[in-house]
Amino acid sequence: MLINSFSNSFSTPLRERQKQKDDLIQKNYNHIYAHELAHKMAGGSFAGAISIEKNSDGIPVSGHVPIKMPVLDKNNPQKTIDHANTVIKAAMAPFDPSSQDYKVASEAANIKNQAEALKKTGQGQKLNIIA
Repeated sequence: MLINSFSNSFSTPLRERQKQKDDLIQKNYNHIYAHELAHKMAGGSFAGAISIEKNSDGIPVSGHVPIKMPVLDKNNPQKTIDHANTVIKAAMAPFDPSSQDYKVASEAANIKNQAEALKKTGQGQKLNIIA
């Protein structure tokens, strides 16, 4: 009986540490996954797969969802504007946007501004002729 008590006194702190680590892994994973899922859902077909990076202890520390950035389409600036709006929405979708999220939104906004300027000059607009 004494041996069991002795071994339990060592294994209990070990189990507690493992539980704390498991709880931290789950908490971080849930937080990161929710953040990245918000990007993915808002990004639609422009968003890629969610990836979550872990540190050497197996604890999730960051995540990523690749998103296709808009390219200025001089023949169809509205298409570029719509694409940029989706990227901006996706970048800012989580309740806690990161500095990288703000950077992506800013880049998309710059491309959108170029497309809007192009559209205002009348370039890229197709004539609708009703005969």
